[in-house]
Amino acid sequence: MGVRKRQMAERIKAEKQQVAFAKLNNCPTSPRKMRLVADLVRGVQVEKALAILRFNPKEASRRLEKLLLSALANWQAKNEEASVEDADLFVKEIRVDSASMLKRLRPAPQGRAHRIRKRSNHVTLVLGSNNNIES
Repeated sequence: MGVRKRQMAERIKAEKQQVAFAKLNNCPTSPRKMRLVADLVRGVQVEKALAILRFNPKEASRRLEKLLLSALANWQAKNEEASVEDADLFVKEIRVDSASMLKRLRPAPQGRAHRIRKRSNHVTLVLGSNNNIES
């Protein structure tokens, strides 16, 4: 039983070596607007995803570009001996979850008030590698 657990742990460690992630917490953009941009780069090669984000006019694309560069730097820190070009990295997973809301009141006619919800989101980006790099 001990051998099997050790093999399983080694396999999990090898899989984690191929994956790098980055998180963006409490981004003051509505999740719906962020998902529009996130859907453009899901499953795409890293170089192509960077090009898509660089030339997209939306504000969310600037934040996602910075997040993708951070995930790429995290992958390079894990795999110092490997090159990014040989790894064939792609956006394995990108998740946009809603975060806390700031609730404000806006004056409305006849003494009433309307609630304004200023939304924010959390983004998790996971990079995967198509090539298995043996160290």
